[in-house]
Amino acid sequence: MTDEVPADFDREWVEFFDPADSDTMVRADLTWLLSRWGCIFGRHPDQGGCPGIEKSRPADGCCLHGAFYTDEADIRRTREIVKKLTPETWQLHRKWKHTIVDDTLENEEGEEEPAKKTAVVDGACVFHNREGFPTGAGCALHQQAMRDGVHPMEYKPEVCWQLPVKRDFKTEHRADGTDVSVTLITEFDRASWGPGGHDFDWWCTGSPLAHTASEPVYLSYAVELTELLGAAAYEKLADLCAERERRGLVAPHPASVRSPELLPAPRRI
Repeated sequence: MTDEVPADFDREWVEFFDPADSDTMVRADLTWLLSRWGCIFGRHPDQGGCPGIEKSRPADGCCLHGAFYTDEADIRRTREIVKKLTPETWQLHRKWKHTIVDDTLENEEGEEEPAKKTAVVDGACVFHNREGFPTGAGCALHQQAMRDGVHPMEYKPEVCWQLPVKRDFKTEHRADGTDVSVTLITEFDRASWGPGGHDFDWWCTGSPLAHTASEPVYLSYAVELTELLGAAAYEKLADLCAERERRGLVAPHPASVRSPELLPAPRRI
């Protein structure tokens, strides 16, 4: 494990009702959103780049296990984008017949349910261009988005563009008999991966190595957070984050506190 802060540190939260939906409360992790995390994939590990979740394959980043699709719409959208890829832009173009495979995911009750995910070929996602490919290592879908001048979230499976922001939904039953829908926004840390996350050689959100971005997560992930929450809720969240940053966090992210420098971080994975 490479220079990660201990898990289960103090966190600071804020709650507010969605201005566009008075029945929904947003509960947001200020410690995470005000951290200076930024994806460092694309830099060489010797220059402070991503060591990868498997140390023997740093150029594969966190693309080793494939990505679970959220629903049929997510699958259909990705399939449409795949049509844009060519042998020059996708290393496995026409070399791998099935890009989607059956798998299972554990639900809230601990039961396994059928799920779909991207295929894993030779130890990494089918859409991951390997080191040495002319376009460079990284997601072929992400790279195509960059060529087309669109945000990567329009081309990639949902889980890929959300990471490492974690969104969960729950219903809270209050003592007065009312139910409140809660949308939770926090850090996708090791524990969020389930038992398998503890086997990673490294995970970025807990490492000062990746907390070198020039702006906090709530700004660098503004597009993604707006998509996850809606425009009105994100605007409210951004205002609260800015005010908390002005006043100073009581519980700052320890990985950001230990960061040696702040640098613009490339996001190429």
